[in-house]
Amino acid sequence: MKNSPILTLLADRLMVPLLGTTVFIALAAAFFHFNGYPPGKIFVQILKGAFGDAFSITTTLGKTLPILLCALATALPARMGLISVGAEGQLYFGALAGTAAVLAHPEASAWLMLPAMLALALLGGALWGAIPGVLRAALGVNETIVTILLNYLAIKLVEYAVYGPWKDPSNLGWPATMAFPGTAQFPAIACDGVASNWALPFAVVLALALFVLVEKSRLGSALALLRSNPRVARLAGIRYAPHCIAVMALAGMLAGLAGIVQAANVQNHLQPDLSSGYGYVGFLVAWLAGQSFLRIIPLALVMGGLLSAADALQLFAQLPYANTLVLQALLFISVLGVGAARSKWRRA
Repeated sequence: MKNSPILTLLADRLMVPLLGTTVFIALAAAFFHFNGYPPGKIFVQILKGAFGDAFSITTTLGKTLPILLCALATALPARMGLISVGAEGQLYFGALAGTAAVLAHPEASAWLMLPAMLALALLGGALWGAIPGVLRAALGVNETIVTILLNYLAIKLVEYAVYGPWKDPSNLGWPATMAFPGTAQFPAIACDGVASNWALPFAVVLALALFVLVEKSRLGSALALLRSNPRVARLAGIRYAPHCIAVMALAGMLAGLAGIVQAANVQNHLQPDLSSGYGYVGFLVAWLAGQSFLRIIPLALVMGGLLSAADALQLFAQLPYANTLVLQALLFISVLGVGAARSKWRRA
């Protein structure tokens, strides 16, 4: 009996993730074994640290949100052939711009505060994304280099603000702004002790919306044509510059949203260590997902779980935090390696 086309397609889609996960587990087990740690106990501790109880799940979801948004901010330009590594800087600049609304009118009601804060954060992220888009479209400047440089600039601008004019004197020397009022925080959601805020389901909706927009509309076809054959796209009347700038700006808005959520709901201040490298982790997640907006969602959750488990590994297994970075690298190598091997096998 012939296999169903749907089942064949499903098996084809699941092959790389399943094989990649198997290879990752094998490599991680070997890494722990040769470093003198029992792999079985470590894997159990990772699962407990990521999803073992309500507190662990809450921490995992808190780390998943910025990773998810930064991964989307990487994947969208990539669908046009643009390699943006700027989500980290866009996150910081979005938080910086959104904080300006909070500091300008800290006494404002939530009905005014949240829209103003969110609008400025999105505009700030869009600006930080549009700059490399304009340079790419107008002058042909490599967007990867520009986004990396803008990351450092955004981080330094935040440091200048919180060490200088925006520093709250009541912090006793700690570089941070005043605490955000409750009206500047995204509404919380909770279930059985697991807490998050409405920005998380909103981010999932954004991922689904991007999937529909890019995969099921003419915009997706235009981006694919601009990526594969700009000359043919130009003959078809599809202009490179407006698409390049718009895509980079929209990507920046996604990362800017992640930044203001971190400042308002996680840190409750604007401070220098706003991000734990979420922009760079999001970049890895986007490439692990093959720039698929749907696959980014579970992969962001997995990576958020790994980061959440890092604290548990330090506390209970006495493993340095650097081991978490090794696990991220092994996951990246495993999935991409399996994907490359499978592609080569199919071409053979």
